[in-house]
Amino acid sequence: MEFFLDTADVDEIREIASWGILDGVTTNPSLIKKSGRDFKTVVAEIASICNGPISAEVTALDTAGMVEQGRALKEELPENVIIKIPCTPEGLAATKILTEDGTKTNVTLVFSAAQALMAAKAGATYVSPFIGRIDDTGADGMALIAEIMNTWDNYNVETKVLAASIRHPTHVLACMQMGAHTVTMPTKTFRQLMSHPLTDKGLAGFMKDWAEVEAAGNA
Repeated sequence: MEFFLDTADVDEIREIASWGILDGVTTNPSLIKKSGRDFKTVVAEIASICNGPISAEVTALDTAGMVEQGRALKEELPENVIIKIPCTPEGLAATKILTEDGTKTNVTLVFSAAQALMAAKAGATYVSPFIGRIDDTGADGMALIAEIMNTWDNYNVETKVLAASIRHPTHVLACMQMGAHTVTMPTKTFRQLMSHPLTDKGLAGFMKDWAEVEAAGNA
């Protein structure tokens, strides 16, 4: 499984990248706004920290505008930047055109298996179903991941399923069990996945015993 970080905060990206397990980063207009920085500047800096795919989202709503923005971003930003496109009819058309150009894409705001499969048919490198936002409606976001993975098995689809809108570690663990290719999560969830009270307790015990060994050796 690929672990992506969902943020535009370069300090958070440096922290998680230092662990040696960061595979990519996703951004969106809301995260860029939160960073308070210029879009292209921050995406370029992120791409210099993480060698994996860095999603940069288009903001046009028409196909021609998405293609124009996507091509410009690929020309102006580092090679590992991929173009994030909304799952709309216009977005599918743009995905098809950019894919034929050799540009990798991430089709976002996916809320059904049918949308995911159509995005895959358009050539998307990744499709991003939003788990947490489905949970917010009272439905089960993980059921969507299960539906998409079952659909992928039926048709041997090569597009990667990038589970997004991750709210907590349980979402990540469920995605692991269902075979989702990628998860993108906030820094808080990365930290929660690595934290366990028994690890802390065991380490504290080892350090206490080792301190006693060293004290005895110096006596």
